[in-house]
Amino acid sequence: MYIRKSTRDYKGRTYTNYVLVESAQTPKGPRQKTVCSLGDLSPRPREEWLRLTRKIEDALLGQERLVDRGDAEVAAIVRQVREQRDKAPPQPPGAAGDSELITVDPSRVTTEQHREAGPVHVGFQFWQRLSLDRILHDCGLPETVRQLACAMVLNRLIAPASEHAMPDWMRRTALVDILDVDFDGIDDDRLYRLLDRLYPHRATIEAALVLRERSLFNLDTTVYLYDLTSTYFEGLCARNEKAKLGHSRDKRSDCKQVVVGLVVNRDGFPIAHETFTGNTRDHTTLATMLDRLAERAGLKEGATVVIDRGMAYDENLAELKKRNLHYVVASRQPERDRWLADFEDTDGFTPVLRQPSPLNSGQRKSTIEVKIQTQDEQTYVLCRSEQRIAKDRAIRTKQEERLRADIDKLTKRIANGRLVDVAKINQAIGRLKERYPRVARYYNLTYNGMLNAEFDADKHLHAERLDGCYLLKTSRKDLSGDELWRIYILLTRAENAFRDMKSPLAVRPIWHHRERRVDTHIFLCVLAYHLLISIEKTLLDHGVHTSWATVRDTLKTHHICTVVLPTDDGACLRIRKAATPDPDVKQLYRYLDVSADIIKPQRTWANPHSD
Repeated sequence: MYIRKSTRDYKGRTYTNYVLVESAQTPKGPRQKTVCSLGDLSPRPREEWLRLTRKIEDALLGQERLVDRGDAEVAAIVRQVREQRDKAPPQPPGAAGDSELITVDPSRVTTEQHREAGPVHVGFQFWQRLSLDRILHDCGLPETVRQLACAMVLNRLIAPASEHAMPDWMRRTALVDILDVDFDGIDDDRLYRLLDRLYPHRATIEAALVLRERSLFNLDTTVYLYDLTSTYFEGLCARNEKAKLGHSRDKRSDCKQVVVGLVVNRDGFPIAHETFTGNTRDHTTLATMLDRLAERAGLKEGATVVIDRGMAYDENLAELKKRNLHYVVASRQPERDRWLADFEDTDGFTPVLRQPSPLNSGQRKSTIEVKIQTQDEQTYVLCRSEQRIAKDRAIRTKQEERLRADIDKLTKRIANGRLVDVAKINQAIGRLKERYPRVARYYNLTYNGMLNAEFDADKHLHAERLDGCYLLKTSRKDLSGDELWRIYILLTRAENAFRDMKSPLAVRPIWHHRERRVDTHIFLCVLAYHLLISIEKTLLDHGVHTSWATVRDTLKTHHICTVVLPTDDGACLRIRKAATPDPDVKQLYRYLDVSADIIKPQRTWANPHSD
């Protein structure tokens, strides 16, 4: 059952009424049938409408819960519906909704052309909900291009494949039934050309999506979270000027890469993205991303931008101040070290209970202590986490082991006479310091006829005392340390976005070599992430804490197939329809406000000679 809004204008006034409807099968396909009128529900929260609908549906089926049996409103509506059904005259045979009777040989009944439908059905419903077809239409793209774009984005969302393998995937799913498109003539060349057609419209599409999602989900516009990641190429990419060797977040320093910058809001919805050359340093990208943010989201003065320590440079903070924006940023290591005495002083710290992640309600909670200080017209938040102590020590221990191993290798090279030039030895020492900056400062590496590596115990002890501690600084003076920490920790939403784009949506590795197609490949992954975060947000609003990967696997059990019914006179009736969804799939459809009727049943008769 569903709730449908009905309006009527009378004498200059608009009257609103909500009616309860249910889906009924007719010879012309599924139709909505009015069950009863519910009046004007607008004063109530939308969540109460859905709960009322479920209570009525359960009561009509005789499955109301004990706690609902005393609900007078539900009882009155159910009584009204049953009285109306009792008064309705019986329909004569052959009337609308009456099933056609045929004689079938049950031993010859079969099913064929099974197609996975649940994930593509939900993905397509959210494609429509985000008005992506209209947005592409406004960009001047024809219907065939829009349908192919939809299919490619859904492939990224559900089962990422190369452009060469994508057409086969399309034919194996219910996309043919849902989009009513024949994919038999689709090849990878046509999909490559589609990437070229989408390329000029990326900024327009992204800006339109921001407006649509704001109105659809009532999203916040005061906090923006900016972070970067990298994704690597397979191949030399000689024709792509953006493909460069650089710091790889994927541990693939042997491959060329590009750097991807992404701005999301506090709910994790993408606002703007940009692709940079693979050797771009993080702190040099902020001004460009602020421009993109202003172009696509209308960046207002007074908004707060959250960035990580990799961009915590004075010139970036000055850029934010010049644009009248607030910032929250993690300070770099040297600045944190100056606050050692304050970290050791336990007075003034306030415990903060970290809540579990919305997508992992079983996650262990971690305890954070914060202390707020003001200095040099900036607000500092000293944060200390007991759970982070083990992580910091593990990282440092691993780095030290690698540094010692490389020092031993260099010592052997010098002792064996394989490296004798003093200048080259000093260069090798410099490379070790550059490769292990976190721990090389604890060792005084010198060469005077032999390699000396003196361990500085005081510096090492100093670092241990700062384990689990980090420092935030901000231009905001109106928030407590607790509130500032909670704003900064939202940056994990950007990290989650990158994790989703790299794993379920497979933005890595990149097989394209042309710059335009690389940028559009990343853009398709961003569009798929818009669908993913919209689905997760819709579930979260209903109190369902789960990920798209879990939802996708659950929906895979819902299929479309053709039921073949041989009759006793030799004819054959084929009915193309969706299977009845399992209870867990039906529940997901209900939470997502998606109909379980994927397609209208299609009947085809064949005589013995044409079968």
